[in-house]
Order: sequence, then C-alpha cells, then structure tokens
Amino acid sequence: MPRLFSILLALSCLALVATMGCSSDAPDKPREASPPTGSRTLIFNGGPRGGTFNHFANKMAAVISEDVPSLDVRSKQSGGSLSNLLALCSGKADMAIVNAGDAFLGRTGKLHCSDKRYVQLRALAFLYGDPAQLVVRADSNIHTVLDLPGRTIAVGNPGSGAALSAERFFRHLKLWTKFKHQPVSYSQAAADFTEGKVDGLWTLAGYPTTSIIEAAASVPIRILNLHNAAAASGFYRLYPFYSQSTIPAGTYPGQTRPVDTFQDAALWCVRLTLDDRTVYDSLQAVFSAKRLAEMRRIHSAARHMGLKTGIDNLSVPMHPGAVRFWSEHG
Repeated sequence: MPRLFSILLALSCLALVATMGCSSDAPDKPREASPPTGSRTLIFNGGPRGGTFNHFANKMAAVISEDVPSLDVRSKQSGGSLSNLLALCSGKADMAIVNAGDAFLGRTGKLHCSDKRYVQLRALAFLYGDPAQLVVRADSNIHTVLDLPGRTIAVGNPGSGAALSAERFFRHLKLWTKFKHQPVSYSQAAADFTEGKVDGLWTLAGYPTTSIIEAAASVPIRILNLHNAAAASGFYRLYPFYSQSTIPAGTYPGQTRPVDTFQDAALWCVRLTLDDRTVYDSLQAVFSAKRLAEMRRIHSAARHMGLKTGIDNLSVPMHPGAVRFWSEHG
C-alpha cells in the first residue's frame, strides 16, 4: 500500500505536469508593459471544497472583484498547493494559494515528484500558518508517531499540499513505508475516520479545519504532538520553511490541552506575467482595514493576516507590484 500510494502520487504529479505544460529552467518572461484597460476576468485557484485554501480564495476573489472595478476575479476549486503552483507557472491560473514549502522546493527543482524548476511564480503576501494536524481516536493506543506502523492514515488526495507534507515528514522519520496511506480528500477522510475505515486523518490547513470538526462531532479525538519528532529529528534544519506551531486548547470539541505541531505558510501567489497595477490594486483591496476584518470573520486562520505580517515567511521572490505595495507600508 505505501508503494502504491507513492506510485499514485508520482503519476498524479506527472499528469499535472504533462497537462499544464509548466516551463522549467526557462528565464523569467517579461511582464506586461501596461495595466489592463476595461474589465477582464482572472482565475484565482483555491483548493478542495471545504478546505481553508478555498475559503480564502472565495472571499479574496469576491473582495477584489468588488473593490477593483476593472477586474472580475473568479475563484476555482483545485487539488491544492501543487496543482496551484503548476497552474500559475503554466498560465492556467492568475492567482492562487501555495504553501511556502512547495513554492520553494518547486522553484529550486527539489519537489519529490518532479525535478523541474518552476520559476514563473511570484509571492504577494503571507496569509496564515498552515499547521500539520494528525488526528486519531481518543480511545486508540496511538499516542505518538512511533505508534503508526501497521495503521492506516488518510493523508490527503495525491498531489495536494497535505499529501506532499505527510510524505516529506514521514520519509524523514523513516516511517513512510511502515503504515498504509489512504489517498483521499479531507471530506472523505472525515467520513472514513468516523466509520472506522482509517485509524487517523492528516491535514495541513489553518485551524479550525472543517474535516476535523466533522470527525470530532462524531467520535472523541486525540491530536498528536508532531513538534517533538520534528525537532528531535532535525526536520526544521532540513526544511527551514517549516516552524513550530501550537493548536490552542478548545480548538476542537473535546480538546482540553494545547498541542504542539509544525506548520507551513499559506502564501498568496501570482504568475510572473501579471501586470504590476493589477497586483498592487488587488493587495490594496484585500489588505484594507475593512476587508481584513471580514477575512477574520469568515475564518479564524486569518487572525494573523495584516500589514505587519504581510511579508513573513515568503519563500520565493515578490512580484514587483507587491514590492511597491509593501514598500509603501514600511
């Protein structure tokens, strides 16, 4: 089963690369010389239905469309971080949310599923921390990652940021081949977990995560500490775009104690060729005081989103339009 999942993940990545035709080592293409005139449509890739990526993309697309009259931004569901990276650098999406780790490894040709270098990617802003969350049943005898051998864990659909991070983490711990991986979406994982078809579910998403809320509503849960294993094994040194994070007590039903884990960062990214004016106006719309307040109301993962944190954790170069915006804000 572990070998089958790795094959499925590799095939998924290859299929995405083949269908999207993403350039690799080609130099950066020149950007549009002038801003757009009149209204035009842009595609904003989010993530799977119900995921944090999709919540943010839906709201941000609506905000930009309302506040920038020349733009009609339409959010689109996707497979997640990897799908979005490929869509941006192939021109099939204009904006998207990408995990900092995938963006960095993609740019440097070190993604596990591809040795291409995806250079047609630029960052606009840090949005929120994306903590890894591994959930098991409260009455199970799984207390640490060392108890996973022989179990079945839902790790996210192939090619998603969740699946890539799970494989990255557990390969590093030399555990990846010791348990079974269920390559399914968050919503399916929650259903399988409550029905006892899997022993645990893995997410890489801002908390609270819908799939975990759904699972916790049906069965008592336990969230495993992932930080201890990450720190002791040198995971942070090998992958410096990951950092420690804590899921506060009470985030999920029955969770009485805080849980330490590691997190990636969700970045708002664009294709290189998007013009400077569009980027600047979009940032100005989303990061206005009014719209930031709305973002925090739709999802608590936006609690740290703001002008003071906007360029935190950027793992790839900023778009020139973003450089202008952030320079004006100190």
